[in-house]
Amino acid sequence: MPSADPTTHTGTAVPATADADDTGAGSHARFDACSDVDSSAGTDADPGADPGAASGANGHGEDTMDLRLPDEVLALIADQASDSQGARRPGQDTAQPSVSITAPREASVPSVPSVSWAPSVPSNLATEDDLLDRVADWGPTGTPLGVFHLVPVRVERDLPLISRWMNDPAAAAFWELSGPQRVTEEHVLAQLAGDGRSVPCIGVLGGTPMSYWEIYRADLDPLARHYPARPHDTGLHLLVGAVTDRGRGLGGLLLRAVADLVFAQRPSCARVVAEPDLRNTPSIAAFLTAGFRFSAEVDLPDKRAALMVRDRSLRHLL
Repeated sequence: MPSADPTTHTGTAVPATADADDTGAGSHARFDACSDVDSSAGTDADPGADPGAASGANGHGEDTMDLRLPDEVLALIADQASDSQGARRPGQDTAQPSVSITAPREASVPSVPSVSWAPSVPSNLATEDDLLDRVADWGPTGTPLGVFHLVPVRVERDLPLISRWMNDPAAAAFWELSGPQRVTEEHVLAQLAGDGRSVPCIGVLGGTPMSYWEIYRADLDPLARHYPARPHDTGLHLLVGAVTDRGRGLGGLLLRAVADLVFAQRPSCARVVAEPDLRNTPSIAAFLTAGFRFSAEVDLPDKRAALMVRDRSLRHLL
């Protein structure tokens, strides 16, 4: 499943939780997406757990590796940090893989006129045992650029817009969902038909739909086979849809806002993770500016990825 931006996946680490199966719809590394066995049946992760503590019950130690970031990533971080208030810089339309982008924001609204972006709850999410604590009920969060809301996808309303974003060359390079609308439809429907471990959403900023998100249970995803997962780890994939929203620090700003929203709405979650393609340096830079740390490189079935982790215990420091 995709990661954030137009992007988003072979190590052999055994997760701290039980093995996940290949039938879910979670990660873009699309094994196919989320996994099976619900590791949440075990002991919940301590939200305040020290990120340096051993993870899981199977003896995995800390997953942090002493990695040196490439010079181009460091340069991107500096650029985004200096432009965090949203001023667009010339020549920066590079899509952010785990944080994507396409079609001008102004064009998004005319293409879907008379559409209400009020939150709605898909039938598959209206269950008491929702594995992500009812994303539809998370509500809005404030950002320096306006109020942001994650609205669960409704196929009849959102599919044309999502498909158009996926056909942007920058997005297609990492999400691999370009082509006829049915290609995107099959991907989205697979998640909506699941058990709630992956929730596709439209990101609405200041009333304008401008991004596509997938919020998923990383500990129940095949990704968990490749890193020492902890119960309730929550994963993010982001595609920023508008060309005009690229290269101005918006991806990092939204990733931070959504990670904070996850911590606020999912008290059992101690970590938010992502796995952008290692080649997608703009995406990796966006995660770093959002307070994520570069934990490891992992070989996934369809890509070599950068495992990005944001710890609840460090959220006020990074």
